Amino acid sequence: MDFHQNAENEVVPTNEHNELMQKLEALLMVTSEPLSPAKVCQVLEISISESENALEHLFDYYSRSSFGYFLQKVAGGYRFTTKPEMSSVLEAFALSQSSARLSMAALETLAIVAYRQPISRTQIGSIRGVNSESVLRMLVSRGYLEISARDSGPGNAMLYSTTSTFLEKLGLFSLDELPPIEGFMPGNEIAEAFEASLFND
Repeated sequence: MDFHQNAENEVVPTNEHNELMQKLEALLMVTSEPLSPAKVCQVLEISISESENALEHLFDYYSRSSFGYFLQKVAGGYRFTTKPEMSSVLEAFALSQSSARLSMAALETLAIVAYRQPISRTQIGSIRGVNSESVLRMLVSRGYLEISARDSGPGNAMLYSTTSTFLEKLGLFSLDELPPIEGFMPGNEIAEAFEASLFND
C-alpha cells in the first residue's frame, strides 16, 4: 500500500488506495470487537498480508493525526478509541445524558411503581399493556428504582420500589406527599377486580 507524507508530516494514503481505506474505516466504525487482520481478509477478500499491511498503515495514519480519536491495537485486532485527553469532555457528555429528560414510558412506569409499590415487572407490564423490562432496567441504573423485595408467590418475582433519589428529584419528603390519584382512577368495583387479577397471578 502506498502512502506519502504531506507538509504537516501526516501520513496520507494515495488516491488509488482510498477505497480500501474507506472500507477499513467503515468496518472499524461498526464492529463491536477489535477488528483482526483475519476478519478483514475474510470480509474484503484480500490476502492476509494485504490486510495486515493496510491495518498497520491505517494505525500509523491515525497515530499521527490530530483527531480526537485514534486506532488502538488491542486483543489481536484494531479498534477506534478516544484519546485520553478527551476524558473531561466525555465525562461531561455522560453526565448530561444521565440527567436527560425521561421518556413517557419511563414516567408511566415510575408513576405505577410510586403508587403501587412494591410491585413486580409482570404487574407493571399488565397495567401498562407492554413489556417494561428495558424501562425498569434503565430506571434502576439511574437510581430512581430499586429491587426492594421478592414476591412470596411462585417464581419469587423481584419487586420494585422507588428510592430516595426519586423523592429528591421530585422534591418530596416522603411518598405521603404524592398527589392523590382517585380522580384519575376507575370506580372501586372495577379497580378491585383489576387488582385481584394482577396480584393473584
